[in-house]
Amino acid sequence: MKTLRLILGDQLNLQHSWFEDVNPNVMYVMAEMRQETHYVKHHIQKVVAFFLSMRNFSDELVKKGHQVIYYKISDTNNPHDLEQLILELIEKYKIEQFEYQFPDEYRLDEQLKSICEKLSIPTKTIDSEHFYTSRNELADFFKGKKQLLMESFYRMMRKKHQVLMVGDQPLGGKWNYDHNNRNKYKNEVPIPFPLEFHQDVNEIVSEIEAKNITTFGSIDAENFNWPTSRTESLQLIDYFCKQFLEHFGMYQDALFSGHKFLFHSRLSFAMNSKMISPKEVVDAVISYYYQNQETIELAQVEGFVRQIIGWREYVRGIYWKEMPNYAQMNVLENYNKLPEFYWTGKTKMKCMQHSISQSLSEAYAHHIQRLMVIGNFSLLAQLHPDDVDAWYLGVYIDAIEWVEMPNTRGMSQYADGGIVATKPYVSSGSYINKMSDYCSNCHYNVKDKLGDKACPFNSLYWHFLDEKKQHFTNNQRMSMMLALLRKMKPEELAATKEKAISILEDIGNL
Repeated sequence: MKTLRLILGDQLNLQHSWFEDVNPNVMYVMAEMRQETHYVKHHIQKVVAFFLSMRNFSDELVKKGHQVIYYKISDTNNPHDLEQLILELIEKYKIEQFEYQFPDEYRLDEQLKSICEKLSIPTKTIDSEHFYTSRNELADFFKGKKQLLMESFYRMMRKKHQVLMVGDQPLGGKWNYDHNNRNKYKNEVPIPFPLEFHQDVNEIVSEIEAKNITTFGSIDAENFNWPTSRTESLQLIDYFCKQFLEHFGMYQDALFSGHKFLFHSRLSFAMNSKMISPKEVVDAVISYYYQNQETIELAQVEGFVRQIIGWREYVRGIYWKEMPNYAQMNVLENYNKLPEFYWTGKTKMKCMQHSISQSLSEAYAHHIQRLMVIGNFSLLAQLHPDDVDAWYLGVYIDAIEWVEMPNTRGMSQYADGGIVATKPYVSSGSYINKMSDYCSNCHYNVKDKLGDKACPFNSLYWHFLDEKKQHFTNNQRMSMMLALLRKMKPEELAATKEKAISILEDIGNL
């Protein structure tokens, strides 16, 4: 039976069972399409990374003897539409069966279902064989429970997959070392240089520009430093273990202007494109820990493992449980537009300037920059979650909707009303000052709420609490802050709100 198999751009899993045997009757198709570059405006590095990784993956399949039909963005016969592409190939090659791996984005899942309904030949789906969990495992686990607590899901995952366990008990006697993961970095430990790949991507950048693909952000086309093959991804795992793991957990929440990546692994793109699996990463880190326990503490490793086996699998489960309604949720009714500095990084707020500029130059920011700087400001400024969603999905190299949306619309913007987060992750400037060096030499004074040089986070924080307090009346985790709000003198609150409103009215000039 002549079979056509579709491989999407985030399904670059050479370990997949599809590729165990070479079958002359099976054709694989991969395509760089406008459909995928245009559903949201993407960072140029993100587009380059996916296209180059797809091309490398296709080359690997061909070397193994598989038949691959590959459409580059520049090919004149590229239809740039998934349905048209499939229909043309079925007719041209007299295909008798069409197969695909389950997509990880809802829109593609729906599109492929629709395409298959129109086909006159048999169709077959198969798992991507990447995640620890199935799509519905989280929904099944939380069935009948009021709260979808990540911690209980994480413990179940640890037990089920015997990760850092001794029998049915956690290694070291504790499930979570989060309190060990909140240190401010003060330059007391040297940060190793990140692994660099120095790839020349001028040709692919030229192809993207020639096709008028709209992108944003910057790229050093002669020194592209993201892994775009399985071999490079495995090198990055090894480098992380040897160079960064020893201090990862301790400083994973730290913010520091002197280093873009600190002790973070930069493995998220490699995992989210499926060049490597989460199990490979977790197994490698734990194996390295067991071999180096004299230098690496359990807290460093557990903090890393929790991000992958806990949080990463958790947000995917939330995505499939709550879609498609999740994409429209705006429980706090925030409608303000993104300021221009989200696209330029030009703002006098040093924390936002640093975090946004880095996002634009590197297509990367670590989770606290995303959550407690940019996300925090976005929520305090009451920006529309649709706009925040689109920006996060476009700017970060690792942003695929299943992982981006629950993190942004849920964890960061609380637009889901508490499905993901037990409280909104907002703070005044004091948190950023506690965790970073951003506030030193800033145009604004982190300790002031009022005045021309007052940190915008401060008045916006109290204004936000006052404006949205009805949403949090039954939230125990917000009770202390609401009590402080009630204790504020009326004239102080009025002045603070007036300051916040003036900031929002002139937000583009912060």
